[in-house]
Amino acid sequence: MNTNIWTTFWNSKSSDRSNEHVPTELTHGANFVVKWVDSCEACLEDGNKPCKCGTSNEKLQIVKNEIAETEARVVTGNSSFLQSVMNMIGMLIGLGQLSTPYALENGGWVSAFLLVALGFTCAYTSHLLGKCLSNNPKARNYTDIGHHAFGSRGQAIATAFIYLEIFMALVSYTISLHDNLNIVFLGTHIRFSWARHLSTSQVLTVFAVLVALPSLWLRDLSSISFLSTGGIIMSLMIFVTVACTAIFGGVAANHTIPTLRLHNIPHISGLYMFSFAGHIVFPDIHRAMKDPSKFTKVSIVSFTFVTLLYTSLGFMGAKLFGPGVNSQITLSMPRGLVFTKIALWATVLTPMTKYALEFAPFAIQLEHRFLYSMKSQTKMIIRGTIGSILLLIILVLALSVPYFEYVLGLTGSLVGVAIIIIFPAVFYIKIFWNQISKPILVLNMILIALGSVLGVSGTISSLKLLVGNFKRLHHYSS
Repeated sequence: MNTNIWTTFWNSKSSDRSNEHVPTELTHGANFVVKWVDSCEACLEDGNKPCKCGTSNEKLQIVKNEIAETEARVVTGNSSFLQSVMNMIGMLIGLGQLSTPYALENGGWVSAFLLVALGFTCAYTSHLLGKCLSNNPKARNYTDIGHHAFGSRGQAIATAFIYLEIFMALVSYTISLHDNLNIVFLGTHIRFSWARHLSTSQVLTVFAVLVALPSLWLRDLSSISFLSTGGIIMSLMIFVTVACTAIFGGVAANHTIPTLRLHNIPHISGLYMFSFAGHIVFPDIHRAMKDPSKFTKVSIVSFTFVTLLYTSLGFMGAKLFGPGVNSQITLSMPRGLVFTKIALWATVLTPMTKYALEFAPFAIQLEHRFLYSMKSQTKMIIRGTIGSILLLIILVLALSVPYFEYVLGLTGSLVGVAIIIIFPAVFYIKIFWNQISKPILVLNMILIALGSVLGVSGTISSLKLLVGNFKRLHHYSS
C-alpha cells in the first residue's frame, strides 16, 4: 500500500463536495462555489499572500449553497435507530469474540475488568466523536474531525492510522478465514495447475475472497446493513454453539482460570482493543442516521451488547478449554460435534460480511474526493475495481503471515488504541477547549495517558512475539 497515495484521498475537505443525492439543479451550481470556498479558505490559511475572497454577493451565495448542502445531507440520512445499532454492532462484533477466551486465559480473570473498562471507554469516545460531528455540520468522516481540530496535519495523521488499521484488520480477517477453512475441509485435497504451490486451504481461501468481492461494490450503508445483520447472526451462532458444547458436547467447564498474568497484559490488551475497533465507520453511521441526535444512545446500546457478549464468551471458553484454548476458540472445539461444524462455518462467513463495512470509509471518501462529478455506474465500476485490487493484495499478505493472535494484538496496540481512545479524546479537547469543564478535561487526559501506555507496551510485546515466531519458523524450515 502506498501511503502517499492513500493520504491524498483525505487531504481536502470532502464535506464540501457532498453532492450525491442533491437535486441536479443544485449540484451543478454548487460545484463552482464549493471549489471557490476551498481555494479561498486555503488562501486565508496560508496568510503569506494577499487574496480576494469575493464580494458580499458571492459570500451570500456561499451561505445559500452551504444551507442547501446541509439540507440535502439531512434528507439523505435514511438509517433508522435499529439499522444504526445493527451497523455499529456488526462493525464491532466478529474476530474479537474469537480471541477473547484466549486473552482471558492468558491474562487471568482479573483482565476481564480491563475488557469491560475498554468497552465503557470506547462507548464514551464514540460519544465524543458524535459531539465533534455535531459541532461541525460539514464534517463527513473521521479525518474531517481531525482537520477541524488540527488542520491538515491532524487530517494527515488520522488518515495514516485509519488506512493502516483497515489494512491490518483485513489481513487478520483473511488469516482467520484461512485457518477455519483449513479445519472445515480437513482431509480434502484440491489442486490446480495454476496454484501448484498453494495448499488446499489456501486455494479455498482464494475462492472465498473472490466470492466476497462483489460486496465491495455496495455503497449505501443502509444497503450494507444486511451484511451487518448477517455478521451479527454468525457471531451469535458462534456464541450459542460454544454454550451448546458446554451443555451437550461432553466437555466439562472445569478448568481454573488464573487470577492474573501481569506479563501478558500488554499483549492481550491489544486483542481487547481490537475487539472494540470500529470508530472509523462511526461518522458514516452518524451521517446516515435519520436522527443523528440518537447517536449516543446507539453507541451505548451497541457497546453494552458487545461487551456483555465478549465477557460471557471469554469466561465460557476459558473454563471449557483452559490453557489449551486456541487464539480462535472455534479451533479448540471438539472436531466431531455438529456444534463445531456450525461454529466453523459461521466463523468462515463472518469475515466475508466484514469486507464491505471495513472498506466503506475508503469507498465513500474516494467518491466524494474524485468521483463526485461522474455518473453512478462509473462510480460503482471504479470504486469496486480499486477495492477488489486492494483485497487481492491483502489476500496475498494474509496467506504469508499465519500468526493470527500476534497480528490481531499488533493491530489493536499499534493503531487501534489511537483511533478508538487517543484521537477522539484529543480531538474533543481541542475542538471544545473553551467549553470543556475541568473534570471532563482531566478524564480525557487520563484516557489519553492510559491509552498511550497500553499502546506502546502492547506494540512492543506483540512485535517481540511476532518476530520470535518468524525466527522459529525460519529455523525449522532451514
